[in-house]
Amino acid sequence: MFSLFNWSNKTEFNGSTPSGLKHEKFFEELRAQEFQRLDDERQVYLDYTGGNLHSISQLRKHTELLTRKVLGNPHSTNPTSLLATNLVDEAREKVKSFFNADDYVCIFTPNATGALKIIGECYPFNKEAHLLLLADNHNSVNGIREYCRKNGGSFSYSPLVIEDLELDHLKLEENLSRFENIERKLFAFPGQSNASGVKHDLKWIKKAADNGWDVLLDAAAYSPTNKLDLKEVSPDFVSISFYKIFGFPTGLGCLLVKKSKFELLNKQWFAGGTISIVSVNHPGHFLLNAHERFENGTINYLDIPAIKTGLDFIESIGMTRINERVNSLIQYLYDELNKLKHDTGVAQLNLLGPANRSRTGGNLIMTFNNPDGSLIPFDLIESKANEMKISIRSGCFCNPGIDEANHCITSNELESYFTSRDKGNYYELTHHLNRLRGSTRASVGIPTTKRDIDSYIKFVRSLKDKTIVREESVLV
Repeated sequence: MFSLFNWSNKTEFNGSTPSGLKHEKFFEELRAQEFQRLDDERQVYLDYTGGNLHSISQLRKHTELLTRKVLGNPHSTNPTSLLATNLVDEAREKVKSFFNADDYVCIFTPNATGALKIIGECYPFNKEAHLLLLADNHNSVNGIREYCRKNGGSFSYSPLVIEDLELDHLKLEENLSRFENIERKLFAFPGQSNASGVKHDLKWIKKAADNGWDVLLDAAAYSPTNKLDLKEVSPDFVSISFYKIFGFPTGLGCLLVKKSKFELLNKQWFAGGTISIVSVNHPGHFLLNAHERFENGTINYLDIPAIKTGLDFIESIGMTRINERVNSLIQYLYDELNKLKHDTGVAQLNLLGPANRSRTGGNLIMTFNNPDGSLIPFDLIESKANEMKISIRSGCFCNPGIDEANHCITSNELESYFTSRDKGNYYELTHHLNRLRGSTRASVGIPTTKRDIDSYIKFVRSLKDKTIVREESVLV
């Protein structure tokens, strides 16, 4: 049995299989030793963008730590507290090393959304501020606009090219060159779309900075399968989700803040663990000057040490090898699905995003067609996949910009809906628009094998020439 530290020394045949899959033998053996539960349970797991899977080695190492050591709340100098503090510090340093982030402060958060919330709460939004977003942002980034708006600032979106869901380069160049007289400008964009899988060129970080923008990089979907070197690209703020990278623990992320921009974030309150001194008899307090300023209350000191273990596991495999493997898997999936047609000649699927998946990560979104070309509701597809123990994801994936682009929904149509009511839901919106929304997402990861993909392809083929419609009563 290989330990989690020995995979980097594992020799293998580095060529491709006839299907084009990279490192097949290596990852088959890794799956058998670290992710055997997938085969034991006969699960076809294709939701890695939703949540990665942990290896057995990670759990064993972390369980051994919790079994043998006594860890106390870090906010003390007693022996158990000091041990917990040291382990948390080791994890923090491991994160900075993994991302080559010596010039950054690493702030542990409950998740990537918690990291983004710090930016929303603390960035100096005011009537002289502007927030520029990409139409491909996750809702946890989109929500920052409400902080900006409520503090008197303005916001705008840079659009996508509908045909391949890439960002519109000319429009983004134009948007970044605007707002010259704005005092404070923040540009927020994803390194990789959590929906389409498109990887947006990180060179936009420097282009934005050269135009006077502070830059927030959402790396939650990018970092699991791509090397992020913060010496090569230097956004001011980076949000990370750890379970997206290595599965365990959930409930932990981080915000990396460039040291030169740390004081730009103006915290509006304080909590336990964030202050050096506070008074009750006088309304005064002083915030701490490092990561502690934003780590409110007691941190998750029992799970944070598992971050180092998880990153060690990823390094034992190698990010280059992971990247090559995932790219080959998703290209194989795309190519095979693209061949499928009903006997009517109608494609079974509309594959959304670029056909060349070398510019994407490990996720692919699609809509399903009936033989007459009408769309099949995404939830009906997921329900049928569930019956075959295939885990996929469906809906809008907290990315409304991608969904609106895919379904050609106009600003006027959306304005008509939102201004005509005080509340609503998916079914009301689709009824108002008289069209379906949403899609199906399949995503691959470290444990994915050709068998998994072939099982999904077989599932799609099973729907050939079948008409699948929703019972009208469901919409009532």
